[in-house]
Amino acid sequence: MKAVILAGGIGSRISEESHLRPKPMIEIGGKPILWHILKIYSAHGINDFIICCGYKGYMIKEYFANYFLHNSDVTFDMESNYVEVHHSKSESWKVTVVDTGEHTMTGGRLKRVGRFLGDEDFCFTYGDGVGNVDISRSIEFHRSHGLYATVTAVQPPGRFGQMDLEDTLVHGFMEKPKGDGGYINGGFFVLNPKVLDYIAGDDSIWEREPMENLAKDSQMAAFIHRDFWLPMDTMRDKVHLENLWSSRKAPWQIWE
Repeated sequence: MKAVILAGGIGSRISEESHLRPKPMIEIGGKPILWHILKIYSAHGINDFIICCGYKGYMIKEYFANYFLHNSDVTFDMESNYVEVHHSKSESWKVTVVDTGEHTMTGGRLKRVGRFLGDEDFCFTYGDGVGNVDISRSIEFHRSHGLYATVTAVQPPGRFGQMDLEDTLVHGFMEKPKGDGGYINGGFFVLNPKVLDYIAGDDSIWEREPMENLAKDSQMAAFIHRDFWLPMDTMRDKVHLENLWSSRKAPWQIWE
């Protein structure tokens, strides 16, 4: 199975970093968040990736072009122009990096990589969010209901702590509880290629007409995920993810 990753947006809400690099290349623990997402999928046996590039996409191409070199011990013989690789920490990944346009919308990017997908179901997610989603179970769920689309439904983390009040008496405090009980689109989709017929073109926003029409046609089901999930929307989110990683308590690190 293939996994398509959206990696072409500018990331204006985290411009402190994204003015220098694509948002999926912003690092957590010394590795791009894109690397973390690929590791999540790889832990579930998915190693064939299609990266939808746009803004500063050349940096993503260069990252994978040099991945082997940067993760190996090497000797450079400058006189003979010879490189000897002593040790390699390679991944069992096949990565297709596709320029889907700098201003193309999310649905348009997916439509543009359709030629790489074939006729099989595929995974699809955003290049800026991590979670300990059970992707294997979501694929099983998708195949069990037979619809065109499965979206992972999550409850967004609360931004502020809450007070436990009875009238004006404070009984206690709750540290950043989940949202108001509603579920939102958490990415980590499993899709049938027929969803591409719901996308008009480059200006199509996946989260609007395509998803809305799939829902109207009763062709979308929700895979409920109640555990860790977080998008890296702001520097605040990046710092939080960095702290989790450095404390060795990153819930999304499901690989060895």
